[in-house]
Amino acid sequence: MPRPRYQLRFRKEGDLCWIGHHDLVRAIERTFRRAALPLAMSGGFHPKPRLSFPSALGLGIVGLDEVCEVELTEPMSAEELRTRLQEHAPPGWTITSAAETPEHAPAAVARTVEYSLPVPAATRPRLQAAIERLWAQSECWVTRDEARARRVDLRADLLDLKLADDALRIRLRVTRAVSARPRELLAALEINDLERTIGPLARTKVELYD
Repeated sequence: MPRPRYQLRFRKEGDLCWIGHHDLVRAIERTFRRAALPLAMSGGFHPKPRLSFPSALGLGIVGLDEVCEVELTEPMSAEELRTRLQEHAPPGWTITSAAETPEHAPAAVARTVEYSLPVPAATRPRLQAAIERLWAQSECWVTRDEARARRVDLRADLLDLKLADDALRIRLRVTRAVSARPRELLAALEINDLERTIGPLARTKVELYD
């Protein structure tokens, strides 16, 4: 019999944004244990929690609309799951919604992701010019792995890039192959120092395929 599956939307903020993806998985697993929730585990010699993420969040990036799917060994209402998790959640992890997934629905797959970064007034004219130069290019290749000469075309995944409401807004296509990363775009625009001087990059939306 299929195990009940739920989709959680959550925020990852504060000090929690400085832990990596694997540490986040462990923190969520501990939260399920503290809440005495029947989290399903994989089989084999090294069982792992039945948690899946359509798109892992990079270290140091704030997540404002993240997605996680979880399987339980026993059914319960989605609201009870959300409430009990939130009561035991670590600081910085806020579960904004929970919904039960239909029995035969496929696993969630990310379609696009959106990011935002505050931009000071003095930097905006230079950044606007850099944005226009990037849009004028048909390709923008970066080398991700020097040893393997692994190259990525940032323009291939770029859906939107603009200054709006005093912030840089980025929208990227998520592919099963090698996808562009937001910090690679910041480097291409020559503003990768802003995270240190202004504030962290935030992922504001993860859009899933229907």
